[in-house]
Amino acid sequence: MTIPERVPAALTAHPAVKAVELAGSRAEGRATELSDWDFLVATDHFEDIVADLPGLVAELEPLAQQWDRLSPSWCYMLILRGPVKVDLIFPDEPHLDDPPWRPDRENLAALDAHFWDWTLWLSSKVASGKDELVAGELAKLGVKVPRDLENEVAPALTR
Repeated sequence: MTIPERVPAALTAHPAVKAVELAGSRAEGRATELSDWDFLVATDHFEDIVADLPGLVAELEPLAQQWDRLSPSWCYMLILRGPVKVDLIFPDEPHLDDPPWRPDRENLAALDAHFWDWTLWLSSKVASGKDELVAGELAKLGVKVPRDLENEVAPALTR
């Protein structure tokens, strides 16, 4: 089964899920190889599905899964092998930004997952020529990180 078949099949097993619809660049035929798979999830009992999502998506074997801290609506983010980024968007459920991370022993894995999700998302925007968007996102960090160290170490890691 393909991603557009597997994701809805996993979610519609839950009685609170009314519909799952492919959206975004994949639905519109303008996706790049790195583009994420956006699915709009309709439910009339959001609170009933929240705790069940990890179990519902388990059959997809996610390497990472967590709620997006910055989405204007609730969004459950997955990274599958490939890598494949999947966003389960609940458009009728407003979400306020969570406070900035305060790294500690308990949230290091979540921070790592969020970093790789964001990196994959940024890379998909580079692949689709959205350089201004990428520059704007990087500017939000408030600091410019020199790439010299990365450029020296990264090639050695792929040998």
